[in-house]
Amino acid sequence: MTPPRDPAPGPGRPADADAPSAAKLATELRACLGPLVRRLRQVRPDDELTLSQASVLARLDREGPATASELAAGERIRPQSMGAIVAALREHGLIARTPDPADGRRVVVSLTEAGRARLRGTRQERDRRLARAVDEELTAAERALLAGAVPLLERITGRL
Repeated sequence: MTPPRDPAPGPGRPADADAPSAAKLATELRACLGPLVRRLRQVRPDDELTLSQASVLARLDREGPATASELAAGERIRPQSMGAIVAALREHGLIARTPDPADGRRVVVSLTEAGRARLRGTRQERDRRLARAVDEELTAAERALLAGAVPLLERITGRL
């Protein structure tokens, strides 16, 4: 009996026997991208917001208005902790609380224009810092190689 063969080369299956295994590559990607994401999250042009507060703003921007309990579940924190975050964001004028049109007993939290502006500023600063690092560290050929990897990373992200 012959041992099973690797599938034929095709999309996602390298023909090169020297290519790293998917498991090894996954470990290296996580070890590399994890610190990159953490460092970018630490970029806060205005130190008034905590990482938790910034995360809630980003969630509201991405997913739209939500109740505090929905936000707590999405952020995987206790509702009491979310209550403190919502209160701080409201104090800064970054979110608004309004009655839920479908159920007047519930309160919906949404971004204000000031909240959107704060997010834009934070994202622009993160982009600026990342662009500077890419520009200072990579050659033109390396930048082209990295640009080619972006669609691959997006495909992988879509499968998670």
